[in-house]
Amino acid sequence: MKRVVVGHSSEVTERRSRIVHVDGVEIAIFKLTGGKLRAIENLCPHKNGKLSEGIVCDHHVFCPLHDWKINLNDGLVQEPDEGCVRTYSVEVEEATGNIILLVEQGSSLAS
Repeated sequence: MKRVVVGHSSEVTERRSRIVHVDGVEIAIFKLTGGKLRAIENLCPHKNGKLSEGIVCDHHVFCPLHDWKINLNDGLVQEPDEGCVRTYSVEVEEATGNIILLVEQGSSLAS
């Protein structure tokens, strides 16, 4: 795993998201109530809705197109719907407040 700095924790508002691109993949980083961060691919598996535009409640995001409920911890779509979204490990560097995204080796930050 490679550690990629993708921003600063102050740039993400609680219960909102920030979008980053890594190797052509759009990733939404969400800040949950209490400040924990979660990162998932920014596409709903149903109709490719932008999850970054969804409503965050607890540790779930609701797709803005058809209200599919997705768990931000594991990427699983909640019943009665089904599917999965890719998740990424994310950390905040304590000394700097930088958001660190953990990506597979060979990936690089595009924007």
